[in-house]
Amino acid sequence: MATDKELSDFLENVERRAFKQAVYAVRKDESALDIVQDAMIKLAEKYGDKPAAELPMLFQRILQTTILDYFRREKVRNSWVSLFSGMAPAGDEHEDFDILESYAGEDGGGESSADQVERQQTLAIIDAEVQKLPARQREAFLMRYWQDMDVAETAAAMGCSEGSVKTHCSRATHALAEALAAKGIKL
Repeated sequence: MATDKELSDFLENVERRAFKQAVYAVRKDESALDIVQDAMIKLAEKYGDKPAAELPMLFQRILQTTILDYFRREKVRNSWVSLFSGMAPAGDEHEDFDILESYAGEDGGGESSADQVERQQTLAIIDAEVQKLPARQREAFLMRYWQDMDVAETAAAMGCSEGSVKTHCSRATHALAEALAAKGIKL
């Protein structure tokens, strides 16, 4: 069993290398720092009672898994962003642009009536497909990708494990992508 001192010393010795490894993988300092912190917290919370000799192997595995989770989240987020990216007005002056308001036709500036109707129909289709998801999938999906909660926050809010949240989100994403593609909406 690793003592608190051994765990603390291990984390102190590994943090720079882990940060460099994460930066190399994700190419963003802020994201890399978050990844390393998450990995350290997971190690301390779940494996702090393991022998000190096992900590390097465990930490490396946790770090790699956390990096993979980051890329999975980014892939899902990017697929939804790319779906809606063509709807934002051009230029950087629209930082407060809300896709749902635009999609609902509330901000019709320069848009033809046909485009507005098409956007409203697409929004209705997306909303209907989200509503068709099983309750737990819908809940996990909305918390993770619309409310931008992380896996741990979503798991705590839903009262389930982080693995369950990941499973629900994966199933919801695949179901939505399939349903929307069947209706002619490409991700």
